[in-house]
Amino acid sequence: MMRRRWLQLAAAWPAVLGARRAAATAGPADNPEVPPSPHLRHRVSATRDLQSWRHAGLELSYLDTGGADLPVLVCLHAIGHGSGDFEAMAEAMRGRYRIIAPDWPGQGRSGPVSWAPGVRAYAEILRAFVDALQLPRLALVGNSVGGGAALLYAAQHPQRVRALVVANPAGLDEGGFLGRMVTRWMSHRFAAAEREPEAFQAWFARYYAQVLTGEAARAQRGRIVASGLEIAPLLVQAWRGFADPDNDIRRELPGLQMPVLVTWARQDRLVRWSRNRKAIELIARRQVEFFEAGHTPFLEDPARFVSLVEPFLAGAA
Repeated sequence: MMRRRWLQLAAAWPAVLGARRAAATAGPADNPEVPPSPHLRHRVSATRDLQSWRHAGLELSYLDTGGADLPVLVCLHAIGHGSGDFEAMAEAMRGRYRIIAPDWPGQGRSGPVSWAPGVRAYAEILRAFVDALQLPRLALVGNSVGGGAALLYAAQHPQRVRALVVANPAGLDEGGFLGRMVTRWMSHRFAAAEREPEAFQAWFARYYAQVLTGEAARAQRGRIVASGLEIAPLLVQAWRGFADPDNDIRRELPGLQMPVLVTWARQDRLVRWSRNRKAIELIARRQVEFFEAGHTPFLEDPARFVSLVEPFLAGAA
C-alpha cells in the first residue's frame, strides 16, 4: 500500500507543480514576513543549452554581487533552500570575490520544471548555467545536493574549476539497507504535507530547528519553514531520488584534480560523517574542517567559514 502511494505521488508530480507554480516560484526568499534580500536578482535562460533534455525550457534566478575583474565563486544551495543561504558569506567577501548563487528550479525565484531533482540533474543545470553566463575558470561552493552537483561538475569539467568547497554533500553515502530506509522514510514524511498540512508544518518547523541551528541561520530558517507546504512535493522527489544509484557519485571522486575543502556539520543527523568518510578519503587533494552545525556551515557559522575559505582559495590560485 505504501509503495502504491509513492507511485501515485510520482505520477501526480507534474500536476502538483503546475497547481503550485506561483508559490514554488516565490519560494523561501519571497516570504512576505521576511525582509527581502538587498541584492539584485537577475535571470538567465538556459533553454538552448538544455534542449537535449526532455523539457521545454529552464529559467534560473541568481544572486550576483558583480565585479568583472574579481575571481568567480559559484555557490550552490541545498534542496528546498535558496541563494539566500549565501547572503552573509557574499557580504563578507564582497569586493574580493564575485559571488554568483543560482536558485535551483522550483526554489527561490527560479521557475519550476517537470523532472525530479538530483545530483546529476543539477550538475547538468550547472554546466548550462556556467556556459550561458560565459564564466571564466571558477571556484565552487556547494551544500548537500549542491555539494554533490559541484563535485560531479568538477570531475566532469576539471579545466573549468580551480578549487572546490563542499559542505555535507549528497551522493557520497555508503547506501545499503539503512540508506534506503532513511530515504524512503524521509520521502514519506514530506508526502504527509498533502494529507495533514497543519501537522506537517509543525513537524517541519521542529525538523528545521535541527537542520539549521543558531542565530546566524534564524532568518533563512524562518523563510524555509514558512515555505514548507510549497516545497514539500519537491522534497518528496529529492529524497526518493537520493536512493537512486544514479545519484551515487563516489566513483567520480578519484578523478578530482583540484584542491577540495570539505566542511562538515557534525550535528547533521541524516548526512553523517561516519557514512561518508570513506568516500571523502577518495579525494586526493582534500582538506577537512568540522563545524558545530546542523547541515549548512556557511549559513550557521559564516564568520568561521569565510575565515577558512578565503585562505584556501588564495592558496589554490
